Amino acid sequence: MKTIVRLFAILMVLISSVGFVGSAVAATANAVDAKLTTEFGQKIDLNNDDIRDFRELRGFYPNLAAKIINNSPYDKVEDVLEISGLSERQKNRLQANLDKFVVTPPIPELNEGGDRLNPGLY
Repeated sequence: MKTIVRLFAILMVLISSVGFVGSAVAATANAVDAKLTTEFGQKIDLNNDDIRDFRELRGFYPNLAAKIINNSPYDKVEDVLEISGLSERQKNRLQANLDKFVVTPPIPELNEGGDRLNPGLY
């Protein structure tokens, strides 16, 4: 009898873990994961990336990056050069780094609230 109870317990643990793994796989199929399969993961997305992603570019973080974020969305990468109030130095920095940017359609998961300017990582 003890053997049957043990086998039943093991079987129940296995069945419940299969359900957990299945739900975890289903939970990862979301809009952000789908966007990572595009250029979004390789370049800085002017419509979706947060301010931290601009740190690798000299002279962008935090002021120029905040201007870029506050003036999004953009239809094409070159639209970033038309932000009003840019200094000549900022325009030159943008022009020199246009190849590091991409523009993809904004998605709510990456743009809701103030998370692009303050992602809350301290």
